[in-house]
Amino acid sequence: MLFSKLLPKEGNFFELFNQHADRTVEAAQAFQQLVLNYGDVHLRAKYNQDVDNAERAADRVTHEVNRLIHTTFITPIDREQIHGLINLMDDVADLLQDSAETMALYDVRHMTEEIVRLTDLSVKCCQRVQAAVRLLGKIAEQPVAEAALKTCEEIDQLESDADRVMRAAMSKLFREEPDVREVIKLKAIYELLETITDKCEDVANQIEGIVLENS
Repeated sequence: MLFSKLLPKEGNFFELFNQHADRTVEAAQAFQQLVLNYGDVHLRAKYNQDVDNAERAADRVTHEVNRLIHTTFITPIDREQIHGLINLMDDVADLLQDSAETMALYDVRHMTEEIVRLTDLSVKCCQRVQAAVRLLGKIAEQPVAEAALKTCEEIDQLESDADRVMRAAMSKLFREEPDVREVIKLKAIYELLETITDKCEDVANQIEGIVLENS
């Protein structure tokens, strides 16, 4: 009895997943505002800082989850699943920060229609990840498990949409942009934004695995 009392209790992993998803959506929405207000230097700086703040907050949640994995005796789902999910989620937050930083480092002068569209798809992917993560704590209930799987399918569809936008953007860029420097800059931005949706799909695949194994 004494030994059982001394054992670490089950960590509140699902709540931490929710917190991380919330911070990632904050980063995505701040990045979208950065894109939409790019012509305003002051707003650009503000939203850059907002992205950075949200990513750092997400990092702190990731560190807490990884700490709890090693100190918690009983976990609600497999430890490898917890580790895989939180680190894939953190990749999304990191990519949002990378995208904002790359725009500043490359001195991108203007936003293209393709950047706006890829950003919108990235935000929607992050929001759907947030919705799927919120269901994880109740996936033992069949309707909740089905809702989580449906949300993951929606993320897959958004990633496919981003692929199509990316291909069209690259084709237009190489056909119509005469400045090689602009080609290099925009190509890097397009690839980063498309990778955000790729990583969201990776998160969705991880969630699908968790649901199928634990529901």
